[in-house]
Amino acid sequence: MPVRQLPEQVVNRIAAGEVVERPASVVKELVENAIDAGASRIDIFTDGGGRRRIGITDDGSGMTRSDLALAVDRHATSKLDDEDLLRIRTLGFRGEALPSIGAVAKLGITTRHAGEPHAWSLSVEGGEKSEIMPAALGQGTRVEVNDLFYATPARLKFLKTDRTEAEAIREVVRRLAMARPDVAFTLAGEERAPVTWAAALPGAAGRLTRLGDILGADFRGSAIEVRAEREGVVVEGFAAAPSLTRANALGQYLFVNGRPVRDKLILGAVRAAYSDYLPRDRHPVVALFVTCNPQEVDANVHPAKTEVRFRNAGLVRALIVHALKDGLAREGKRTAANTDGAALSAFRPAFAPPPRPGNWDWRSSPSFPVNPVRAFDGAATTFAEPGQAAFDVGAPTADVRFEAAPAPDLLDRPLGAARTQIHETYIVSQTRDGLIVVDQHAAHERIVYEKLKASLAKNGVQRQILLIPEIVELDEATVEKLLDRAEELASFGLAIESFGPGAVAVRETPSLLGKTNAAGLLRDLAEHMAEWDEALPLERRLMHVAATMACHGSVRAGRRLKPEEMNALLREMEDTPNSGQCNHGRPTYVELKLSDIEKLFGRR
Repeated sequence: MPVRQLPEQVVNRIAAGEVVERPASVVKELVENAIDAGASRIDIFTDGGGRRRIGITDDGSGMTRSDLALAVDRHATSKLDDEDLLRIRTLGFRGEALPSIGAVAKLGITTRHAGEPHAWSLSVEGGEKSEIMPAALGQGTRVEVNDLFYATPARLKFLKTDRTEAEAIREVVRRLAMARPDVAFTLAGEERAPVTWAAALPGAAGRLTRLGDILGADFRGSAIEVRAEREGVVVEGFAAAPSLTRANALGQYLFVNGRPVRDKLILGAVRAAYSDYLPRDRHPVVALFVTCNPQEVDANVHPAKTEVRFRNAGLVRALIVHALKDGLAREGKRTAANTDGAALSAFRPAFAPPPRPGNWDWRSSPSFPVNPVRAFDGAATTFAEPGQAAFDVGAPTADVRFEAAPAPDLLDRPLGAARTQIHETYIVSQTRDGLIVVDQHAAHERIVYEKLKASLAKNGVQRQILLIPEIVELDEATVEKLLDRAEELASFGLAIESFGPGAVAVRETPSLLGKTNAAGLLRDLAEHMAEWDEALPLERRLMHVAATMACHGSVRAGRRLKPEEMNALLREMEDTPNSGQCNHGRPTYVELKLSDIEKLFGRR
């Protein structure tokens, strides 16, 4: 078969296969055009999941008659003032969106420029342009796309249900709305109730308002502002406290020079920054905005412009990790309890008493005594009846009311003065304006973990040599995994060596752990090592080891503590960074203000 030049319509349909993947792709390209045109308000309407109709109206600069005639031709754009693709300052630049959409759908454009006496309209069906006609429209542009993929029916078979396609459109608009809080967005359609995101004020406050409107009040309440700058690259945005997590990474929104992108480099940096705070199966919620010189990032690496490539990727990754770690350390003592009221809502009664009628007589109450007690001295026997036995909860597990009133200086400390220990697991302390409940195991776990990290960074972990080596029997595969990592374990003071097939001899353990269960520790380490990727940096692997050791070397639940030990634990928590969560992501304490307690009892 001889080589021949393809017709323009076929070329446009081939290009549409790259640019127009689904209705959400059409919405993305058209909304980006509206943003590039300087719009302050963008309205999006869809029907049939975008397959039957997509309508987008903006109040941007619009186009003149001559610009409209060129806009639907391939590789015609107003966004490149020269031929330098390394200075891209707009969201679009390829000049492929409108001709690609017109090649597979029925496209209609009505636009008016400020310098024109009236609007102009143009339609494209299956790649065929109509004549430009006068039209009525205020300043801006209205684009309508009907019968998407009617010219390529095979593509329709690959679309999902209308609801699924509508949700994909919603996600695209959400990302663009987060990138531009100064622009008002309205999204409506047959599949959903209309939603409007009003334009927000400039600056961090306005950005947080828009993020809260989109991601919800939970994110707004737990958001931590982050920022870092180096060598002309700025990373800023908001990250949720470790108490707010997701089961996947879909809650991580990343923007480069105002462009929503998905970049594995940045996702990996976010995961690394949160590695000390979250369990392995949970993911943080963040919205990060990277701003840099356009020459330092290549946006022309993907037809849909959803990926970018940095000239100095290492710098960007380091900045993201630094910004997130700095923000999390600054707010390290924030927990789920004192950021979003989760603990307070858990205390609220799940039922409300029925309303009393206006003519209610207390003597008709079921609680009215049949034979009233004549004297108060009979009250003791009345309350000792069998019906009251359910209220006998037994003696406290540890009664540590060791002083009538705590020392005033302890009440002024952030975590207050220890008053009691309940169920041999939780420490209750009193502050000047409330009370705090501390999980003793989770709190001590974080303290031991931070000490291990500090020792490793300073001069190595102190070891204690066992008088008699402890022999731990494991299966041969587990023994091999442990011996392969023996050098890394030794850096944390855990010295092991082979002791025949299926056994390991433990000769040294970290002194911070005290007396520990070597068999349980080694089994947990082996389980974690099975999940490691060989490409995982050594530092990350060492932190996994430290986290596992900290868990085994902490005060266990069920251990009774003396008053002095409880207060000492509280003081160490105050001096330890990131003490709001243990290294598995669980909160270490819950704080209830006195005003909140009074609300629970109807005093406020």
